[in-house]
Amino acid sequence: MEELLEISPRKVVQVIFQAREKAMAEPELRAFIAAMNEDEKASLVALTWIGRETFDAEDLAEAIATAKAEATVPTENYLVGMPLFPDYLEAGLEAIGISPGDVEEDFFDR
Repeated sequence: MEELLEISPRKVVQVIFQAREKAMAEPELRAFIAAMNEDEKASLVALTWIGRETFDAEDLAEAIATAKAEATVPTENYLVGMPLFPDYLEAGLEAIGISPGDVEEDFFDR
């Protein structure tokens, strides 16, 4: 599944961390997401949808394609405005077989 993602798990975990600190880091979070390319943004949205069970993990490719086709507002506005989006992102990673904890350890070991 991970090979279908068009964003690195490390970037996703960074978004999760920033989103959980949203009160202090919302401008940075918005800028970080806004700077991503369209493929990365679509993967981020797809993972969020999988995490909230709009799509199943097996439908990752379809979720990414749908995110690309339906993108009408800036991704950062869509995601930051969604309650619980960091929880959905984390659940989405887990659903496709990526442990956010393992990525987090790698993130902090550098």
